[in-house]
Amino acid sequence: MTRVFPTVREVLALVPVRHGAPRLVAGDAGLDRPVRWVHAAEVPDIATLLGGGELVLTTGIGLPADDAGLRAFIGDLADVGVSGLVVELGRRYVSGVPRVMAAAAERRGLPLVELRRATPFVRITEAVHALIVDAQLTELRATEEIHQRFTELSVEGAGAAEVVRQAAELSGCPVVLENLSRQVLAYDPAGESAELLLDRWEQHSRRIRPGGRTAYDADSGWLVTTVGARGQDWGRLLLRWPAGGELTSGQAAGDGGPESAAAPADPASAAAPADPASEERADGERGGGTIAGSRAVASVGPPSRLTILVERAASTLALGRLIRRDAEGLERQIHRTLLTALLDHSRPVDEVALRAKALGVPLDRRHLVGVVVRHRADDPAGEVATPGDAGPEAGPARLRDLAEAVGQALREAKLTGLTSAVDDHAVGALLALPDPVVEEKALAAFAAALRRVRLDAAPARPPAPRSAPPARPGDGSTRTAAASRGGDGVTRAGQVGGVARAAGPSAVIIAAGSGVGSLREAGRSLVEARQIAEAARRDRRDLPIFRLPHVGLAGLLHLLRDEPRLQTFVERELGALLVYDAQHPREQLLDTLRAYLEQGRNKSAAAGVAHLSRPAFYERLARIGRILDVDLDSVQACLSLHVALLALDAVRTP
Repeated sequence: MTRVFPTVREVLALVPVRHGAPRLVAGDAGLDRPVRWVHAAEVPDIATLLGGGELVLTTGIGLPADDAGLRAFIGDLADVGVSGLVVELGRRYVSGVPRVMAAAAERRGLPLVELRRATPFVRITEAVHALIVDAQLTELRATEEIHQRFTELSVEGAGAAEVVRQAAELSGCPVVLENLSRQVLAYDPAGESAELLLDRWEQHSRRIRPGGRTAYDADSGWLVTTVGARGQDWGRLLLRWPAGGELTSGQAAGDGGPESAAAPADPASAAAPADPASEERADGERGGGTIAGSRAVASVGPPSRLTILVERAASTLALGRLIRRDAEGLERQIHRTLLTALLDHSRPVDEVALRAKALGVPLDRRHLVGVVVRHRADDPAGEVATPGDAGPEAGPARLRDLAEAVGQALREAKLTGLTSAVDDHAVGALLALPDPVVEEKALAAFAAALRRVRLDAAPARPPAPRSAPPARPGDGSTRTAAASRGGDGVTRAGQVGGVARAAGPSAVIIAAGSGVGSLREAGRSLVEARQIAEAARRDRRDLPIFRLPHVGLAGLLHLLRDEPRLQTFVERELGALLVYDAQHPREQLLDTLRAYLEQGRNKSAAAGVAHLSRPAFYERLARIGRILDVDLDSVQACLSLHVALLALDAVRTP
């Protein structure tokens, strides 16, 4: 049943029903059952003709005369799922329905109502059916508007912020878009307090456990649907639907108002409790619990139009993400083709310039600077990664996100250039600048934009409520978690409530090669940038941009690691020791030499680092000196050995 149908409680508040002076005898816990139809019947086996959800009207003239028959009658109605039973007094039952009937209805939670005044059933039927038809028509119109609105948003390519805002506007309820780690991507409080909405959001969200892809969690009051496409879910869209308030049994109502209108005050007042004496008698038969004064909490879920709304909003979000990725994916493929051609000289330079110009990236008569951006660690597990980055798809997904961030940074910095992934771990960009004078300024702007984009794109916990800006009731504005939009079109939470979040800037290296004045030399700038980025992985400094002078001796050796003369130098200096370690794997004298040189030839400190006693360490040093035929007290000899060790590390590092 969907919320488009009125409840028993609402039916009892209709004027034709109130005209009959209704009194609730039993089953007040079922007052919030939806009424799908109204059926008048005077036969005891009517249950076989019903399908569930009906409100049964009867005068009782055809009901069984014995207690067992009445219990069976009530049991059959409850088994088939009727919403309630209304009995008009006067023909079969004068003062009230039989106690056994009330006790049976109470046990099954079936609302049993007496009409103490004669009432034409046709008036009740007409009023309820009109209410149902009107509600269905209203639901149909609302559903049509939902479909039209979100179709327009899909065609326009609206971002997540606009989709969430429209969902909140159409529903009048707070809406939150979160990722799979329960971190807010965008939200609209719908005029409510943003502080309260986002207070301890992650913990609150993890307690919301709907029973399906789209479901209502009655305990928390949130309607939830999964967001994703092509079998890859990436978030959830949540809409808070306030559960109904507490309703109580009240006094019998009088007449007044239009027939199809519910009472404006308390609908529960339409049904009055039985008299205390009857209550005690019924209680004695059913073994506990009273009917009068009991409170029934409404558990009605959201109307079906809200379910349709969140599902259409989720589809629009998923479609927008796919469209953006597909469109940008084609452009990025062309960028990668051109960058690869510059690196491996697979295409004529003139052809590259022509195709780049057709893409809106003029490269002729420009100052060109190669830039490479990469993560410091190849493995996502080697650094602080976004929660949920795991599995075989984590690496490609991380590289794709980095490529999108680089492209977004170029746009934010208002720079022109080619950009794409250049290998499995790095993203390259060839900046086309109007003049060499602006090189440093342009690189600084790009670095700042990239760090800002990554900060905005890194999901994190929502802020403490006291830091969030209060919502302005009625302004209808969407509080997005960040101002920027990633390449997938999802506005991500980078700053919620004015609290910025650290994204670990040292996790990404930005390296720039030397600027060149010709496209024929652009490949050299890109290669240099890639080599600098590789060398900078061992540099613990947090520089905005690494250039060739920053990488030092270790970086220089890394750039030269494929040079045969460097490899010959390593073998000449350390070859004998490497052979000895290969023959004596348990000793590993190379580590002893490394500890000695890295501790500045301080033997006591080096012995402590190597976890050896000083006599044992001294003996090892003497053995190393004999193997290499060098004096380890000589500064010149130790300098040469230290350079050879650094070169060996560079050669061994892929």
